[in-house]
Amino acid sequence: MRPDAILPMAKAVLRIEAQAVSALIDRIGDEFVRACQLLLDCQGRVVVMGMGKSGHVGRKIAATLASTGTPAFFLHPAEASHGDLGMITRADTVIVLSNSGETQELLAITPLLKRQGIPLICMTGQPRSTLAQAATVCLDVAVDQEACPLGLAPTASTTATLAMGDALAISLLESRGFTETDFARSHPGGALGKRLLLHVDDLMHRPPRVPQVQVGTSLADALLEMTRQGLGMTTVVDAQMRLQGVFTDGDLRRALAGATDLRHTPIQAVMTPHGTTLRPEALAVDALNLMEDRKIMALVVVDEADRVIGALHMHDLLRAGVV
Repeated sequence: MRPDAILPMAKAVLRIEAQAVSALIDRIGDEFVRACQLLLDCQGRVVVMGMGKSGHVGRKIAATLASTGTPAFFLHPAEASHGDLGMITRADTVIVLSNSGETQELLAITPLLKRQGIPLICMTGQPRSTLAQAATVCLDVAVDQEACPLGLAPTASTTATLAMGDALAISLLESRGFTETDFARSHPGGALGKRLLLHVDDLMHRPPRVPQVQVGTSLADALLEMTRQGLGMTTVVDAQMRLQGVFTDGDLRRALAGATDLRHTPIQAVMTPHGTTLRPEALAVDALNLMEDRKIMALVVVDEADRVIGALHMHDLLRAGVV
């Protein structure tokens, strides 16, 4: 292909696939609602099946369903015919993907599924096909043309099927009242999971790793404690370990600018009274928001009696992936 023909070809592919997806909008009707109801009523899991490119699309649809509140997995039709069909129970619902609706590996197991009374949802480009007729519900994902100029490689048809799968997953998500927190529970290793599931208690430094000096301590000794703990601050507490203030790098700069006597000045004379605090049960993302709002790098964790029980630094949030 000549270089000047590459961009027009690429744009034509995207245009054809966009039109294929847009055409699905007018087909969303009673059958789609029935499909959603079958999936909502499912007491087991949703099993997605497909061969070839439809199989690859099926894996993605199953993954999307599973991550948005609908337990699902992909089962290869050929493997199902050789023993893996036992993975499907009467409580499950099956989604089969086949553009032609005549995929032999799917046709071989369809009668067995129907005999067990397992609901069958078919996504196909041929609503009059054998699979479509056998299904409990048929979703029409037909396309006018493939983006492949030879009309051979599944392109627009697989895109349309994938989009229909997304429409199912998100409709179910909304129907279940699925929340960000629910999503995070199935994505604990992702950024959202870390932001919504981690608490201050999970990340904070605990005694004896919490910088701490008593009221009356000299500024010089407070600096030694800051250096020893390496959090850029120290808490100042009374005899009952209740927080009285915080001394930070910023407080130190202000003290030095005023020519403060390091050895003889008591820490309470130069500390920030009380300081910014959070409870251990607070979300780590709330700690991040508070630090950004106050333009500080660390905060103190206290209990209900205002006793110091921990410290949290911005670097802790960075390491945990909250930021």
